[in-house]
Amino acid sequence: MVFSASSPWLILLCLVVGAGYAALLYSKKAPWSRPVNYVLAFLRFALVSFLCWLLLGPVLRTHTTTTEAPVVVLAVDNSQSVPLFSPDSSALRRTLAGLDAMTARLREAGYEVALRNLDTAAPARLAQTRFRAPATNLDRLLGELQTGYEGRNLSAVVLASDGLANAGRPPVFAEFSYPLYALALGDTLPRRDLRVTDLRYNRVAFAGNRFPVEAEIGYDGFAGGTATVLLRENGRVLGRQQVTLSPTRRLQRTTFLLTAAAPGKHRYEVLVEQQPGEFTLLNNTRNAYVDIVKGRLRVLLAGAAPHPDLKALRAALLGNDNFDVTLALPGLAPLRTDQDYDVAILHQLPSRPEAGRDVLQYVRQRQLPALYVLGAQSDLAAYNELGTGLRVSPRGGQTQEAAPALNPGFTRFSLEPEAAARLREYPPTAVPLADARLGSGAEVILYQQAGRTRVNKPLLVVAGAAGRRQATLLTDGSWQWRLQEAATHADRADTYDRLVTRLLQLLTQDSRRKRLDVYPTQDAFSTQDDVTFGAETYNAVFERVYGQQISLTLTDEQNRPRTFSFTNRPDGGVLHLGPLPGGLYRYTARATVAGQPQEDRGEVLVQDQQLEATAAHADHNTLYQLTQRSNGQLFYPQQLPQLEQRLLQARFKPVLHTQEEEKDLIDEWWLFLLLMGVVTAEWALRRYSGGI
Repeated sequence: MVFSASSPWLILLCLVVGAGYAALLYSKKAPWSRPVNYVLAFLRFALVSFLCWLLLGPVLRTHTTTTEAPVVVLAVDNSQSVPLFSPDSSALRRTLAGLDAMTARLREAGYEVALRNLDTAAPARLAQTRFRAPATNLDRLLGELQTGYEGRNLSAVVLASDGLANAGRPPVFAEFSYPLYALALGDTLPRRDLRVTDLRYNRVAFAGNRFPVEAEIGYDGFAGGTATVLLRENGRVLGRQQVTLSPTRRLQRTTFLLTAAAPGKHRYEVLVEQQPGEFTLLNNTRNAYVDIVKGRLRVLLAGAAPHPDLKALRAALLGNDNFDVTLALPGLAPLRTDQDYDVAILHQLPSRPEAGRDVLQYVRQRQLPALYVLGAQSDLAAYNELGTGLRVSPRGGQTQEAAPALNPGFTRFSLEPEAAARLREYPPTAVPLADARLGSGAEVILYQQAGRTRVNKPLLVVAGAAGRRQATLLTDGSWQWRLQEAATHADRADTYDRLVTRLLQLLTQDSRRKRLDVYPTQDAFSTQDDVTFGAETYNAVFERVYGQQISLTLTDEQNRPRTFSFTNRPDGGVLHLGPLPGGLYRYTARATVAGQPQEDRGEVLVQDQQLEATAAHADHNTLYQLTQRSNGQLFYPQQLPQLEQRLLQARFKPVLHTQEEEKDLIDEWWLFLLLMGVVTAEWALRRYSGGI
């Protein structure tokens, strides 16, 4: 504890002031004795000098030192593949018990030991671990340890795993700041097994067309024989293939040709029939999920003049088999009125040179859903007359730079988890310097962002008007977004392309004519995802209403129903169903809106991927590479004592943390008591000696 005040000369001045005050007060003749007078003078000198010193603002500086013990993390891979590839379950349990015993001895040696599983904190005893994780993401586990213990005394990580990483990035390419010691679980010897390792197919097919489903069959221990591969739908066999298992290969491919049936989501099951001696049947089946549609969405892409945006939008649409694009440009590509279109993209239309009048008239007559892209040539006064749900009032024709920011409250469709991060990489583009006022029922998909601050101005808006949906993008520089994303992500602009295609799919939905619209928030879920539904309800004039009680009945492929109830809220809250088993589910939603019963139906797809059974043996080579890159070492279960000895002999050092704290001395509570004590002592002594 250290006091810090002003210079010694100021402190000396305080002492002089205190001495002078005491001398003036007690230099006169007093009714008490001289020793008492000296004591009283000293008390007054101390009091006045101390008060004078406090006026200088002295600071109390304290130093606190704490000791942080070295941290060792024991991370256990609790995925389903660990017991699957461990030939002796009792040996696995003994290994976990040995880790518990090692944990106790490390703690006795002064180490802080933390226990982890793939996605959560491990149980208090590793012997109680349940191997139920459906996927193994070692990169996420090790990365979370890196960031979670940043600034901490993380000395080592012990990873008990079979090395099979089937989710996330390959962990061998990551860099870690801690030494990694791997405990190799499972057996690396291939076991007799037949498995469907992969399926290749188009996820969208058109009704009546033929499409292929290619199956890749892996095998160990069955070389020289044959395998029967079936393709089924709802238990009905649609195709059967005999595959020769060549002794010189471990993979064979076979192809089924199917005819797309009725529109809707279809689940096709590819099954390799069981043979004697297979160690597991979990990997004998894989599912192909195909969305069969009536036909392509026909898009009219029209602009006031040639522009890089048109090329970017066209490329985004042509990368999806669901869209057929027709370009219209004044003087270059005239509007083809002999075709029917489902949706229009109007780039800088209406324009100030009044180009593209025929396109605007065609869109109005056909009442097509439209995406309006505003730019330097846009006639904003004419645009405001279209009733798109957005009114733009420019400020003198000026522009400003803004980047896109995803609106987390928008639930009409969702993008992939990495979409928000990719959007943050997009460069700023020119947007009109204007007041943008949203109409009734309009929703913001993208906000404008200036620097790192999101401003409350829309950049991409969708709304419904006159029985059709319309959207507006307030920049003609989105081509720069696609160019930037493709340049930084291996020539793939997935987020930009999905944003455009899903926006057009939303525009062409007929949901505005339904007063109850219930929908899954993703095209498809996996068995690890939280299945979520959004809902919208409308009154008689198709204005949004909230607080409606909605009943949702979900029926699986075995016709087993489950019923959920929820209320739609203004904040766009969704219904969380949690993870569901794989399959194609039908749902029926019912609600009473303004006294009238409403109903909506649809389908939701949950993809079942047996990731943990795709291999036939453990992968200890991955663990070895991880330990070599992090200055660690690979151990096997029978080497647990050597692992423990290695950790103890490393003698990881504790870290001393010193913290300095400053605060004004005048804020200390004990100081008031001290001053009151001095004042009280002087008063009591004067009183006792016959003075006042």
